[in-house]
Amino acid sequence: MGQRGSAAAFMPSKFVFPGGAVDAGDALVPLAGGLHPVCAARLQVEDGPTPAALAAAAIRELWEETGLFMGRPGKAPLPEGWDAFAARGLLPDATGLRFIFRAITPPGRTRRFDARFFLADSGAIAGDPDDLDGASGELGLLRWLPLAQTRGLDLPFITEVVLAEVAALAGVDAPPPPVPFFDNSGPVPAFRRIG
Repeated sequence: MGQRGSAAAFMPSKFVFPGGAVDAGDALVPLAGGLHPVCAARLQVEDGPTPAALAAAAIRELWEETGLFMGRPGKAPLPEGWDAFAARGLLPDATGLRFIFRAITPPGRTRRFDARFFLADSGAIAGDPDDLDGASGELGLLRWLPLAQTRGLDLPFITEVVLAEVAALAGVDAPPPPVPFFDNSGPVPAFRRIG
């Protein structure tokens, strides 16, 4: 996790996970390995990014914000912005990702998002998972934290909810049970599960 800057327009000073938007090039990224089929099926939505593009965006955002590479050796043409993977002889690899949560921000907020949260296996990181020297600087105080220590941080509500889900999934070596979904896309908020 890392801390957003105090001058950030969105969630200033909050501790958050690495994340961001899907870029157009993410749909063109050849993955060395794909998502588990159950996770991919749960991510599939009409008129939205493909599961592979969502996984590529998660891998790219992790790399940009932490300097950590989820990849394995391989060569293939990569779209613009993925030069660091190519320079290391890596292809992005989504096999270490599990889709665990989805949330759409309620109307009326200054910024709205349709976020998918992934749990990443640190063993899928190519290189030393403690080497955060390549981070972009977008997040300050970037570090790995024991789950119990996160309770003392200034967290957005949704991050607290997702961390509770992570705690429930700790040690489960399979696709998660149906994925919780806070859906604020319509006039009435809804909580459901994607199964």
